[in-house]
Amino acid sequence: MDTPAQLGDFLRTRRARLQPEDVGLVAFGARRRVPGLRREELAQLAGVSVAYYTRLEQGQSGNASDGVLDAIARALRLSEDEQAHLRNLARPARTKRRAAPRPECARPATRALIAAVEGVAAVALDRRNDVLAWNPLGHALLAGHLDFDGPDRPGERPNLSRMLFLDPHTRELYPRWDEEARRAVASLRVVAGGVPDDRLLAEQIGELSMKSPEFAALWSRHPVHKCAFGTKHFHHPLVGAMELSFEAMALPDDSGQRVLLYGAEPGSASEAALRLLATLTGGRVPSGVAAMPAARR
Repeated sequence: MDTPAQLGDFLRTRRARLQPEDVGLVAFGARRRVPGLRREELAQLAGVSVAYYTRLEQGQSGNASDGVLDAIARALRLSEDEQAHLRNLARPARTKRRAAPRPECARPATRALIAAVEGVAAVALDRRNDVLAWNPLGHALLAGHLDFDGPDRPGERPNLSRMLFLDPHTRELYPRWDEEARRAVASLRVVAGGVPDDRLLAEQIGELSMKSPEFAALWSRHPVHKCAFGTKHFHHPLVGAMELSFEAMALPDDSGQRVLLYGAEPGSASEAALRLLATLTGGRVPSGVAAMPAARR
């Protein structure tokens, strides 16, 4: 991905959402040709020269100091996630030339953990949202219309981002699809900013931009948010409406893999629906994965 271009797009979208009066400035000029703050107004707020800020926005200054980036972040009123994203784009990590990427896989311990979880939908994902493994409830919740063993075949692995925007079955799963789409794109932006050399991720973003006008429109707004936990609403074809909490737990390495867990509030109608869905899965365990032994009492 073109990191300098991404930096410029990000800064322009953040300038566009602020008006001079929002930040205590008096607007000058009878006609404003661009929405939001002008470059010179932002430079004034951040305490840098207009020429320097212009070079930064055009991707021509790769050595911006922490102080300058902090000042720009304050001027633009960036969130914590947005500040981290700004740093990633302004000072991308230098990486060595990499060999062609190999298909990722979930570690045996991760697969065993997912298989052992009961009453909770669990899915192992790579940073591109390819499904590496799931337990029966995770499969039933998110993709019961797909082959359970799909994650074991790298060329056929489900991808949650593609499913959300390109699979009509998945679209019907989310009654608040617009909200879920915004959340997905914001999270993908965070990942893309941290790994600008990921060719497969760049190809995925290009594919979604071409095939989904809705994805392309959201991507152009440059939303940024980690979305590591929260609540999602589902309307499952087998058990109906559910409100589930989710947690995305990053694995303790630099792979970018994470385990996504979905659960329901104890005693709620959603918990009853999730239990029913678990019953309907038949308790299947992936072949070759042994369940972890129960703890002794």
